[in-house]
Amino acid sequence: MTLSELLQYLDENMDGVFLDGDPAATLDKAREGSHRNPIAAEVLVALMDGAGADRSDATLERAEAVKAIGPVRLKYMADDAPVEGFRLVEKTIVTIDAAYNDEALSSRG
Repeated sequence: MTLSELLQYLDENMDGVFLDGDPAATLDKAREGSHRNPIAAEVLVALMDGAGADRSDATLERAEAVKAIGPVRLKYMADDAPVEGFRLVEKTIVTIDAAYNDEALSSRG
């Protein structure tokens, strides 16, 4: 799955939280700090940096994606972290799993 496909899936299944323009513009805004949702931007930057997926057409595996956002997850698990950050990151992980499950099921026919 490409990062673009994953972002589109996340956005469609998480109430429009991730995309801020097209996938390429979204990644640029996340990197620049101008994304409309700062927590989603943290997840996107973690995906780009942690998985080496710095372009929207980069291929990304499930394990790479989940592992890449691990540090953001730990940040929002802290006692003093905002609960909305924890909820967004946890829902993102579940939705990433669903995206790859759906991709696997559709490839089987």
